[in-house]
Amino acid sequence: MMTLPPNPRGDRLRLRVGLIGGSCNPAHAGHRHISVLALRLLRLDQVWWLVSPQNPLKPAAGMAPQSRRIAGAARVAHHPRIRVTGLETTLGTRYTADTLAALRQRFPNVRFVWLMGADNLAQMPRWDRWQTIFAATAIAVFDRRPYAFRALAGRAARRFAHRRIAERQAGVLAEVQPPAWIFLHTRLHSASSTAIRAREAGGA
Repeated sequence: MMTLPPNPRGDRLRLRVGLIGGSCNPAHAGHRHISVLALRLLRLDQVWWLVSPQNPLKPAAGMAPQSRRIAGAARVAHHPRIRVTGLETTLGTRYTADTLAALRQRFPNVRFVWLMGADNLAQMPRWDRWQTIFAATAIAVFDRRPYAFRALAGRAARRFAHRRIAERQAGVLAEVQPPAWIFLHTRLHSASSTAIRAREAGGA
């Protein structure tokens, strides 16, 4: 598992790094699919999975211990440029806005891009200080059926419509001053943590 450097101001990494947050309860091939696409389309050096101690928008009931979720995510990721982390526990943060602020402080030379599916863009106004997140870090949104239309017609997309960049500019997103975001109409992946848990509960 990735750990923070001992220097509280971070090391001298000069990388483009994609961030995927969430419970990973459990992690699945869809997370890896988005990560690999992001590495290529956004010209990233690495993707970090931030396996949260507890997603504020999800119930604690049925949530596997973080250590188990991190171990499972590492098995799914299985890629030299994907790092599975419990950084939010190390940083002592719970909300994405706080995590991003802490990461910028610890890694001042890293260009971060927040990676999410269209379903998360649709519900983003429910996130704590969601407009601060847009202002802090470039965001890449990946198509996910059937959420694309609702996401692009939603409050977050409309609020920052003037800061959306064209798909052909995906390779420079990490260098664009936020707020900046992109919607990528990429090949879809059907995997879902909710569906996996339902199958496991039913013994399928």
